[in-house]
Amino acid sequence: MSVIAVERIKLFTTRSPWWCMIIAAVLTIGLAALSTAFLDASDEASATVFMTQGGAQLSQMVMMVMAALAVTTEYRFGTIRTSFQAVPQRAALLLGKTFVVAVLAGLVGLIASFGAWLIGSLLAGGADLSINTGAEWRLLAGQGIVFALSAVIAVAVGILIRQSAGAIAILILWPLLVESLFTLIPKIGDDLAKWAPFANGSSFLNQGQEMGLAGEFAGGTDYALSPWWALLYFAGWAAALMILALLSASKRDA
Repeated sequence: MSVIAVERIKLFTTRSPWWCMIIAAVLTIGLAALSTAFLDASDEASATVFMTQGGAQLSQMVMMVMAALAVTTEYRFGTIRTSFQAVPQRAALLLGKTFVVAVLAGLVGLIASFGAWLIGSLLAGGADLSINTGAEWRLLAGQGIVFALSAVIAVAVGILIRQSAGAIAILILWPLLVESLFTLIPKIGDDLAKWAPFANGSSFLNQGQEMGLAGEFAGGTDYALSPWWALLYFAGWAAALMILALLSASKRDA
């Protein structure tokens, strides 16, 4: 049986991935329903696709938690030793686990984003929420890519930290708090914030999006890179962290 098949079986025989998938989907779709269900006629005329994705970042955090738990739980209960004995090539085993988790996170991201758009279209019947531009397609379809890359980062952090609580704390505080604090650093803070990895993941999704009721656009000069270069930069962070994690796993005791 291949490493990927084994990792898929291990992942789906525990409850936490199922709960995380449900919560992630419900967050994005539920917040889209709340943001569009109570619009009056004038607000519906200004509603946009961007408004339906308000819960995506929270769902992304949930899937990162799932990805981290996929590896830290094995370290916690010592089953990682058995896995390494069955597959002596540790990099192959961990990459197989990463692939399964990233694909799952990407699928959840796609389902959540398009589900939120669909429920928004149904509830805000007077709004034109048709997907007309490349930026809108990038926002919806790109959620799957960003979710997958975020899962890779989460697995890498889990391998490096090995403890569930520590890994989860880092993964939640990093995008939600730490990157925001960069702007408080005198002189260089704004530049550092522009090059933060998760900020560039959001940049890929949000640049060029019409925000809706305010009649403005997301993005602009607040980002250091164009959308696709921002995605490549975010992917570079995921790859670098995974390489570091694999090197650490190959040298440390299980």
